[in-house]
Amino acid sequence: MSKRQLTTKSLSPSPTIVHNRRKQDEQLALVSNTPIDHICVLLQTCQKPIKLDARSLAELDERTKREKGVDENSPMRLRMEQFIREQQKAIVFELEKLDGKSFREDTWTREKGGGGISCVLQEGNVFEKGGVNISVVYGTLSKPAIAKMRANHKNLADAEELDFYALGLSMVLHPHNPMAPTVHLNYRYFETMRPDGTSQAWWFGGGSDLTPSYLFDEDVVHFHKTLKEACDKHNKDYYPRFKKWCDEYFCNAHRGESRGVGGIFFDDLDETVADADNSFAFIQDCLKSFLPAYLPIMERRKDMPFTEKEKEWQQVRRGRYVEFNLVHDRGTAFGLNVPGSRVESILMSLPLTASWRYMYEPEPRSREQRLVDVLKNPKEWV
Repeated sequence: MSKRQLTTKSLSPSPTIVHNRRKQDEQLALVSNTPIDHICVLLQTCQKPIKLDARSLAELDERTKREKGVDENSPMRLRMEQFIREQQKAIVFELEKLDGKSFREDTWTREKGGGGISCVLQEGNVFEKGGVNISVVYGTLSKPAIAKMRANHKNLADAEELDFYALGLSMVLHPHNPMAPTVHLNYRYFETMRPDGTSQAWWFGGGSDLTPSYLFDEDVVHFHKTLKEACDKHNKDYYPRFKKWCDEYFCNAHRGESRGVGGIFFDDLDETVADADNSFAFIQDCLKSFLPAYLPIMERRKDMPFTEKEKEWQQVRRGRYVEFNLVHDRGTAFGLNVPGSRVESILMSLPLTASWRYMYEPEPRSREQRLVDVLKNPKEWV
């Protein structure tokens, strides 16, 4: 065989690749050209189950939203997605009123299904940097990833691979004024799907937490009290349990201190805790509690006077924030390791400015030292 023949042969797709491409094309044609109700019947009644890949499942969901809309009978992933899109708009609207400047909005898509909306404000009047982002991911879990997840989710199918759907609303706000606290929020939903696109296993996660540079006890009490009220509507055990989880999770172990003064944090909220509808109602109340928890604090602190030294302390504390996000945060690590992820949206949480000073220690009995004391020994605020 000549060199020319070898080169030509090596560039030809293998029969397996051709078969897979043809299969994907057939799935997309099915999803794109068949009425949505007919697709559902076909998937449920076909003697040989049709296996839709992640991209086809994404297209099926888009058609469902366009043709049937989303209501209480829709798949939970579509109900949750609709809710957080509404909340993103509501939060951005109120933050723009507070700051006086508009967020930049970027809409993006993923080749294999999903996408998101990134709303980012940089160098505003009140916020040095802030982002309110939605991401939707359709993908496939490998067998090693499934084995790792089954440690916390025994109901996850033990299979060679599983299609999954991940959805999240993430927000971080870094104010200019060192008297005003940074805040973080994230609410998310994850499910694995059967070949026909129905839910196989699911869980919710989320929370919100406050990271001040200067401690105002009344602000922290208000923040925690608002979160506790949202939790108590559903289960009196939620707040103490999720507050403790937050203190333990948002910890810079290498520094021996918490990232901030906490809030709530929870993960793996599945049917062993509550059914899907009750868990969704809990998520809704928690997310809706953000604006009344945070805006009154900002109104009190955004225009307070501060010194250059106090600004310097804020930069040091932001450095600690960066350390946690890049060293310990599971969400950041997961996002950066998902193929096709949008890095700019994932790293939106990092402040515009921060500093690391060698052997920097606050003065004894100072306001800065009081904050560090609380971070090393988290307290009960309500």
